[in-house]
Amino acid sequence: MGLIGFYLRKLFTVFKGEVLVLPSRVVVLLFFLTLLLLPVFTRDPYLLRILILTSIFAILAASWDLLSGFTGQMNFGHALFFGVSAYTTALLNLHLHLPSWGSIPLGALAAVLAGLIVGIPSLRLKHTYLALTTLAFPIILLGVVYAIPNITGGELGLSGLSRLSGSRVTDYYITTILMLGLCTIMWKITDSNTGIIFHAIREDEVAVRAAGINTTRYKLLAFCLSGFFAGVSGGLYAHFMRIAGPSTLEVSMSFQVVIWAVFGGIVTIYGPVGAVFILVPLLEFFRFWPEGRMLMFAAIILLILLYMPQGLLPWLRDKVEKECPRCKIRNIATRSTCRICAASLD
Repeated sequence: MGLIGFYLRKLFTVFKGEVLVLPSRVVVLLFFLTLLLLPVFTRDPYLLRILILTSIFAILAASWDLLSGFTGQMNFGHALFFGVSAYTTALLNLHLHLPSWGSIPLGALAAVLAGLIVGIPSLRLKHTYLALTTLAFPIILLGVVYAIPNITGGELGLSGLSRLSGSRVTDYYITTILMLGLCTIMWKITDSNTGIIFHAIREDEVAVRAAGINTTRYKLLAFCLSGFFAGVSGGLYAHFMRIAGPSTLEVSMSFQVVIWAVFGGIVTIYGPVGAVFILVPLLEFFRFWPEGRMLMFAAIILLILLYMPQGLLPWLRDKVEKECPRCKIRNIATRSTCRICAASLD
């Protein structure tokens, strides 16, 4: 008991000294607790369905930020990873009768292979040329889907997949826990030495190469990691909706991901996740107003781009926190001195 008490006190000290000191970390904690405890208070199937799809798209949006935000490899064809995984998962489930826990990881690996296929020929391209090249790949695959309807189902897609689980609540917990876990892993990757190299490649790839770092390998790694996480979201989507169709590869899906990331704030991981949890339920709430909801959506995006160019969540964070000029540690905005080095924050 004494050892358990020691670790509990240590955990409480870390929790009090690292989590409760910043508003952003408290908000993240409340976000985690709200999602995990929501079915305790309501099991409304419609609400859970919206949140399940939101969690799936949050993984997809964060995976785009991992590639395009942190390494600067602008990908306008991110739906390729999502669609490849969805179709692979569907084919494995329908023809080999693999359950969801087997078909989804294999679909994600297929998306990793797609990341290699896209990444290798695109490594010599930059900026507009890279964006247009990545945009071409899902369009090409969409043409392949229409060309072999006996395998892909053509315009109708593949339907009749097995359910993700036996109940809506279980579906909710599977997607929510995976979303929280995978997005945390993506955030930790960006906070590691690999993430620092990703940052450096985005800022000045020539200087990174001059420092002796193999930038080709790291850009390929970014494509593969992004493809894997996007592939998990594609497999989850296919099993939850019980269909894999051309909509998973459409250009509109790719641009939707970019909009989520820019709205929430790129180079953050948490920004795209927060944007999805704001915009997807908001659009669903205004479904009764089909004529105006897309106009309202466009107006909100324009306002964010004009007045919060770094994204909504970084803008809100900067309002309640400020960074120490000496040690770069973030502090609550009401403090006049840094909580670590006591430097003046004014």
